[in-house]
Amino acid sequence: MASRVAGKIKLQSVDELLGVPEIAGTQEIEIGRIHAFPNHPFKVLDDEKMDTLVDSIRKNGILNPVIVRPDQSGNYEMISGHRRLHAARIVGLKKIPAIVKEMSDDEAIIKMVDANIQREEILPSEKAFAYKMKLDALKRTAGRPTKENACHNGTHLRSDQELALQVGDSARSIQRYVRLTELVPELLDYVDNKKIGLVMAVDLSYLDEQVQKWVYEYFKENGFLKPVQVEALKNYPNLSNVTQFSVISIMNDALPKKSKESKLSFSAKKLDKYFPPQYSTKERENIIIQLLEQWSADQVQSE
Repeated sequence: MASRVAGKIKLQSVDELLGVPEIAGTQEIEIGRIHAFPNHPFKVLDDEKMDTLVDSIRKNGILNPVIVRPDQSGNYEMISGHRRLHAARIVGLKKIPAIVKEMSDDEAIIKMVDANIQREEILPSEKAFAYKMKLDALKRTAGRPTKENACHNGTHLRSDQELALQVGDSARSIQRYVRLTELVPELLDYVDNKKIGLVMAVDLSYLDEQVQKWVYEYFKENGFLKPVQVEALKNYPNLSNVTQFSVISIMNDALPKKSKESKLSFSAKKLDKYFPPQYSTKERENIIIQLLEQWSADQVQSE
């Protein structure tokens, strides 16, 4: 628990979140003996932040030990520190300081998510798979009540409600993020790149995988995807039996139709000042056309 110091609240460190005592010693573990957490949802990117981390490790070493747990083969599974491990490999380190902690599979999932969800910038796809992994783990451990998952009246929170309290998102928001795990990778990348919003992405997640792929191809080729098109697909009966051509037709038909070509008209009163009163409507029209043709020819010559 965070302690109050001089009237201020001390934020919990990753070690405290993982339940590792501050006095816990570290071990120098060979990098080759540490493997990534299975289906680790947080991306390790060779970006500008990674370059900064590499420079820091090259100058100062690894200041905060990683957190690992022993596996059945005598090696170690990473819980917290995938980015530090990657940077250490780039620097060329052979060993890395680590705290070894025994934990069950579900405990490891929960601790891994807790340690990484604290990052400042989290992609929607990272949130999606992290929330799903932790929710599944919480559901499996729901039969073992703790003070964290019990209400004041003795009843237990739903897993999504419990997670909502822990991460600061609403249960509804968590459910939406978990739906993103049903998207094909190409559409999920568009969500990460902010080409598709969360609400539209959730709607797309209910479509069949093949239909999602066709929607992605349509988006990629045309450069747009409108909410009305997704709504049309969502409400189309028996969409599982359609062809790609049908999907394209449904999406195109859902777009607003262009309004009919507007007509240009002149009132007789406006034209009376230019024509003698005996000129018929047809005669006036012919003269106007002749004048326009002459005007158009003059424009061409002047170019």
